[in-house]
Amino acid sequence: MEDIRIEKVWLTDTAVWIRTTDGKEAQELFADYSRLKFATPQQRANFKVDSQGIHWEELDEDLSFEGFFQEKNPNVLYRLFTNHPELNAAAIARRMGMSQSLFAQYVSGAKKPSPQRLADIIETIRSVGRELMMIPA
Repeated sequence: MEDIRIEKVWLTDTAVWIRTTDGKEAQELFADYSRLKFATPQQRANFKVDSQGIHWEELDEDLSFEGFFQEKNPNVLYRLFTNHPELNAAAIARRMGMSQSLFAQYVSGAKKPSPQRLADIIETIRSVGRELMMIPA
């Protein structure tokens, strides 16, 4: 979808909604994003909108407007991050030196990482796990 122009952004109890200037509406469920899922209503309401998407600075969460209109294909990364909300996708992206926006597209299924990139992501997550295992009891 090219040049998405947003007219309105609003929240319900379960989702964030957008409406484009040409009348198209779409939603993203809070349940699909662990930081939004476990956020308080006040935290969810504390967002900023720019030409690319919606940003929750306090929650370290970003949703691109483009992603609202893309078909979601649950993949290994999506299942990994939804099944383990203690993992922080933005922090993994930063650790890898990868754009958080690109990483979010990989997790949502909007873009597919190459097999090597997927292996690198999984290895980075495992590396974090190994570091945590080294913490003295």
